[in-house]
Amino acid sequence: MPGVLELLPLEQAAFQKMVAAVQRVYELHGFTPIETPVLELTDVLLTKTGGETERQVYFAQSTGSLEQGREPDLAMRFDLTVPLARYVAEHQNDLVFPFRRYQIQRVYRGEAPQRGRFREFYQADIDIIGRGTLPVAADAECPAVIHDVFKELAIGSFTVKLNNRRLVQGLLADLDVAASDHAAVLREIDKLDKRGEGHVRGALSELGVTEEAIARLLDFVDNASDGIESAIAYLMALDTPNALMEQGRSELLTVFETLAGLGVDESAIVLDCSIARGLDYYTGTVFETVLDDHPGIGSICSGGRYDDLAGRYTKTALPGVGISIGLTRLFWQLREIGLVEAAESPTTVFVTLFDESDRSYAGALATTLRTAGVPTMISDGPRKLGKQLRYADRAGIRFAIIAGSDERARGVVNVKDLVDQSQTEVAATDLPSFFRTRGSR
Repeated sequence: MPGVLELLPLEQAAFQKMVAAVQRVYELHGFTPIETPVLELTDVLLTKTGGETERQVYFAQSTGSLEQGREPDLAMRFDLTVPLARYVAEHQNDLVFPFRRYQIQRVYRGEAPQRGRFREFYQADIDIIGRGTLPVAADAECPAVIHDVFKELAIGSFTVKLNNRRLVQGLLADLDVAASDHAAVLREIDKLDKRGEGHVRGALSELGVTEEAIARLLDFVDNASDGIESAIAYLMALDTPNALMEQGRSELLTVFETLAGLGVDESAIVLDCSIARGLDYYTGTVFETVLDDHPGIGSICSGGRYDDLAGRYTKTALPGVGISIGLTRLFWQLREIGLVEAAESPTTVFVTLFDESDRSYAGALATTLRTAGVPTMISDGPRKLGKQLRYADRAGIRFAIIAGSDERARGVVNVKDLVDQSQTEVAATDLPSFFRTRGSR
């Protein structure tokens, strides 16, 4: 189906293994799970999304709205952050703040059909939400978590890039760029790595930014550090001509200094002043992550600080910071470049049948193994042994139990390893301990 990634069973197992690894790291860092509905009220969902995102939203019309000829009152979520803001606003009296949540669910976007772009895909988010205030040091936890996630996934070296939108906004103010144009300018700057400097220069010129201002702006965002210590040194020496730029510098210093004590690889975290993030709700620190050996993939994880996303739903200040991994697209990209392979089957043991009369015995063996926590399936029928073994091998099952009348009389079975083709005689009563010591792969 166009726009949807459908995986074969062992590929799906590999994807679920990735999901489990991400969830494991999120929980190690003290985040707890929530879920939100696929459908949200249109007025809720489109708060502070920006025009480009709004054009990708799928709308759904309820029966009542349709009968009354009204505009669609429901829409499918395009990310997990806006629904989170609504969720926290509604449940704030029952939550413990700072609220630390993770959420791994599907989202929906009307992407133009093209290779590697999906209309339905999984995102894996974490967010820290404060009530009233949220210390800037919380911003450092997001890149620290991402660092640990990609270490856990073992997909090669990576770089987490950080910036603060206030730095560039402060510079824009110093360059006399109208405040009403700041969001549009930031969206164009965020396209530098995708569209190139020539495109961005032209777009900024169309927005009315002078050539001198464009030159200073592009020169500023060209700055990047080689690691945490380099970022701190650069920020300490940075000239800040106004309070907004100084605030951005101060916040970034706090983030990098906090990161230095969180045990991350020093060189994996860098300052990149070109990172802006296109969505309008980001206000401070922003993040993007890239694979060092595969820069063409682009950002594999992004996010940032937002101070007023929930303002539409409540008068309570609920500032937050978060990141999101597009798991479906990441998995597809990694598969395309050969960094992930189909996983082993969740089934460890295949019990063969020589005759239909063997089914009760096979059932007893399978029950014993399942009770011991060993995933086991029984052959669907007594075919030639070679065909049964080929079926198990193609299904990704490593071990096959073979027990003819002679073995049954002696209370033993033959366990064939379909990977290395070895065969071991095992007492039927010892099967649970035999497989516990070997695992599935």
